[in-house]
Amino acid sequence: MKTLALQAVAAAGRILRRKFGGQLEVAHKGEVDLVTDADRAAEAAIVRVLRSAHPDHAILAEESAYGRQSGEWRWIIDPLDGTTNFAHGFPWFAVSLALEQAGEVVLGVVYNPIFEELYLAEKGQGATLNGRPLRVSTTAILDQALLATGFPYDRKQSPVNNYDHFINFQQAAQACRRPGAASLDLACTAAGRFDGYWEMKLKPWDMAAGQLLVTEAGGRVSDFLGAPLDLFGAECLASNGRLHPAMLRVLQQGRRS
Repeated sequence: MKTLALQAVAAAGRILRRKFGGQLEVAHKGEVDLVTDADRAAEAAIVRVLRSAHPDHAILAEESAYGRQSGEWRWIIDPLDGTTNFAHGFPWFAVSLALEQAGEVVLGVVYNPIFEELYLAEKGQGATLNGRPLRVSTTAILDQALLATGFPYDRKQSPVNNYDHFINFQQAAQACRRPGAASLDLACTAAGRFDGYWEMKLKPWDMAAGQLLVTEAGGRVSDFLGAPLDLFGAECLASNGRLHPAMLRVLQQGRRS
């Protein structure tokens, strides 16, 4: 399955590199939620590779439906995480692909085709970046931590928009960043580049591969109350593990305000 997954993300990556910086067909799924012809072409390429080997596997993808979406084996696909970055020529985006077996993510790949960084995690086998083992950071004090986050697409309409948490973490941490691709935020947490990450209103394809990277690199993922992460839930908190209790306390400040 690993070889198949790598073939699929490589096919998508070639399309994204070719289309990046060129003329794009851009549409809106929401007020600030974009989709481009690159998203659709990359997703189609991934599905073709997967279906060529396993036509019976279920597929849950961001841009289109491909028949059965649940089953013993299910692929979870984000063909272009960071579409807004991509559409503006900002080179921070990724292909994210995960494989579930009986509801548990057992394989995760996040690929940044511009920087040629390939993150890979297998359940119980650890995580790597271009073949090198990954470990989360050892930062133990929140005010020494570099954190990442993002904001939901309905932030202009909904009061549940992460602004409160962002302000609280800016006060509590050394610094916070908002790069614009959840899968890469999780991958960078696994790599120790970020010490922690939080976000709300994500979709399964945003988190599935990245959360496995974090746990296989020795970190922890949960919701904002510390309960196990639900890929269909509203909250994602990832950290190096040492910072998790402190980050949970900051998130509770937002709930009380």
